[in-house]
Amino acid sequence: MATVINMPRLSDTMEEGVVASWLKKVGDKIEEGDILAEIETDKATMEFESFHEGVLLHIGVQEGETAPVDTLLAIIGEEGEDFSGLLNGESTAPAEEPKAEKTEEASLPNKATSTAIPEGVEIVKMPRLSDTMEEGTVASWLKNVGDKVEEGDILAEIETDKATMEFESFYEGTLLHIGIEEGNSAPVDSLLAIIGKQGTDVAAVIEAHKSGNLTTATPSEAKKEEKITTEAPAAATTETVATTNTSGGRIFASPLAKKIAKDKGINLTDVKGSGENGRIVKKDVENYTPTAKVEAPVASTSATPTTAVTSFAIAGEENTQEVKNSQMRKAIARSLGNSKFSAPHFYLNIEVDMENAIASRKTINAIPDVKVSFNDMVVKACAMALRKHPQVNTTWTDNATQYHSHIHVGVAVAVDEGLVVPVVKHTDALTLTQIGASVKDLAGKARSKKIKPNEMQGSTFTVSNLGMFGIESFTSIINQPNSAILSVGAIVEKPVVKNGQIVVGNTMKLTLACDHRTVDGAVGAQFLQTLKTYIENPVTMLV
Repeated sequence: MATVINMPRLSDTMEEGVVASWLKKVGDKIEEGDILAEIETDKATMEFESFHEGVLLHIGVQEGETAPVDTLLAIIGEEGEDFSGLLNGESTAPAEEPKAEKTEEASLPNKATSTAIPEGVEIVKMPRLSDTMEEGTVASWLKNVGDKVEEGDILAEIETDKATMEFESFYEGTLLHIGIEEGNSAPVDSLLAIIGKQGTDVAAVIEAHKSGNLTTATPSEAKKEEKITTEAPAAATTETVATTNTSGGRIFASPLAKKIAKDKGINLTDVKGSGENGRIVKKDVENYTPTAKVEAPVASTSATPTTAVTSFAIAGEENTQEVKNSQMRKAIARSLGNSKFSAPHFYLNIEVDMENAIASRKTINAIPDVKVSFNDMVVKACAMALRKHPQVNTTWTDNATQYHSHIHVGVAVAVDEGLVVPVVKHTDALTLTQIGASVKDLAGKARSKKIKPNEMQGSTFTVSNLGMFGIESFTSIINQPNSAILSVGAIVEKPVVKNGQIVVGNTMKLTLACDHRTVDGAVGAQFLQTLKTYIENPVTMLV
């Protein structure tokens, strides 16, 4: 019997997955334990094994596609088995097609009787006055129904998501209808107003617009298009270069743009408009720079040399490329955004003397087959300090604060797609060499996308180290549900004061970000004092 394979939940925070690649094709024989596909979760790209045997009959999510958890991923069954009944609604689709055709045919007469816009009537829609505008609010109407409207007149003031702006009319006629009253909001492209000849009945146009049966082409537009097509060859023979803002010698410009151009002595035919249909607006005139014209040199008997004026233009290209967000990037944005805006962060800073740590590490690494990093020492020190300050090893919930008896330290690891946090379980019970081996193993798995979900879950505290990049200090966003995260900077050689003398020393800056809901300033400060003691005297971590 055919079995449905759904998109698995491969991590605790996974909501959807992307099929990175299929390792089996339709028709291939599947054994239990075979790798079906590689699935990109919000944390890593992981191999997905089959728990069933049979033949791969159907693939529901193609490579590169995204699907929510528990949606149909594949179907496995016996070769030649009919699985159409398992597809979500697909088996009934062919039977419904004739009905759809019939419905469409039935609707054709309605479309044929769609209301056309009367000649001379113009539909004015809610304009998109900013790149992010999705709806607008009519702050005030400056024209009333029945008022005569000239091209360039201010119809209304419209409040966008950025400012309240004046909206000018591009048409002439009488204001026949107002579609959005003052104070009301409507999406972009909604019916804002209707302008046309005085006395024109537009009731049918309004009803047709509401029902969606309004045809956009008008008889006047058809004539205009025909006129433009007819006049095109004649226009090609003219010696004057026409700009995009003129039509038959008429210049499309706002009244304010015309006034500014007149005051500055600018010929509007030389200005390129950026408004709708090439219309010149205020900013076009203000940003206009006359182009220096280079005239051909004229023969002269004068001995005075002439200098040609050369205009220079900056050559460049603007280009923006959109890259689809990976599941990991979405998860980072979601979790860190939620942490930053829900947890009240505060930050504490200390500077640690690393002389003893450097000497201790040198001694430890002199032992054959032993390799300990400064980060391993910091992780171990954090685990021991958490044991002495349990309030930092907590999780906030709405009803209670959870105190964890176990200490699991997460170590932030950078990967190509973003950031993952493998967890070293029971860190306080491990030796420095065990911590070093565990961190190295988990980081390797993370970078090769072989890390398992349970190896990235359950942290009670997090360490983020950018010291290897030469970063002296930085602040981190708390990795919830933790109550704190430690930011580790680089070891810097600098002058320090010891015993009243200025000597060369090595120091390292640490920054503790705390969730003020669970950790108070004094508690965080005491934790850092204990941490500093352990790092400056590594031998105490061995006691």
